[in-house]
Amino acid sequence: MRETYKDFDATELFCPKCKRAVAVRKKLLLILQDGEKYDYSCVYCGTSIGDKLVKNTTNSKLIIC
Repeated sequence: MRETYKDFDATELFCPKCKRAVAVRKKLLLILQDGEKYDYSCVYCGTSIGDKLVKNTTNSKLIIC
């Protein structure tokens, strides 16, 4: 089977504070050993309404000096 989609980004999610589907901002929260964690927040009220973990496909190592 051919792999056609690797990654999706949300453009709208339901905001419980605004009580409707709203556009979202995607912000990088953390860089983890497993991948990068992103937060989706409402563009109107700023409420965090979701998150996403993008896993690393390569076996990279983090070096802290």
